[in-house]
Amino acid sequence: MTDKVIENNQVIIMGEIIGDFEFSHEIFGEGFYMVDVRVERLSDSSDIIPLMVSERLINVEEDFKGQNIMVTGQFRSYNRHEERKNKLVLSVFAREIEFVDAIEENTQTNQIYLDGYICKEPIYRKTPLGREIADLLLAVNRPYGKSDYIPCICWGRNARYASGFVVGERCAIWGRIQSREYMKKISEDQVSKRVAYEVSVSKLELMEE
Repeated sequence: MTDKVIENNQVIIMGEIIGDFEFSHEIFGEGFYMVDVRVERLSDSSDIIPLMVSERLINVEEDFKGQNIMVTGQFRSYNRHEERKNKLVLSVFAREIEFVDAIEENTQTNQIYLDGYICKEPIYRKTPLGREIADLLLAVNRPYGKSDYIPCICWGRNARYASGFVVGERCAIWGRIQSREYMKKISEDQVSKRVAYEVSVSKLELMEE
């Protein structure tokens, strides 16, 4: 059962640790910590991806800032209650961590594969420049009746294809995790800078049950 579930949510990222480990929560005496990893894109920009790590996997007391790592794991979500409503919090849950000396140019540093179910009607739109975009929300099953809810964004031909998907259909997605800054209006005269995480889709297909 567990192996089957791990297969439907696979992430590999390579990047640089850019922060300190911060305590997140504890389950059955095992502490979990968050740390940010900068993952370079093929263009000159990068994504800052939050990583959730067990204290049994790495010494969270040490300072690893500036070190390069390769992480294998899963993209997970949970609901955090803030500002009187639930916020979907996303992070890469690390199963294996390996330190690497250097990351070669043109290395695939950010890959994700998901196999889940469309759980919200796709939102299809066009940018002012005519670029087609579709937003999907994918529910990916985990053991013990849990699910991760992963926002995905499709472009161009993929967006057109995804716009016809129906809630409940099973879908496989290949792509990369991206971070995106946006400004959230708090009140009439106050805005706050936030970061959203989503899967930028490079390929997707509907699956037969």
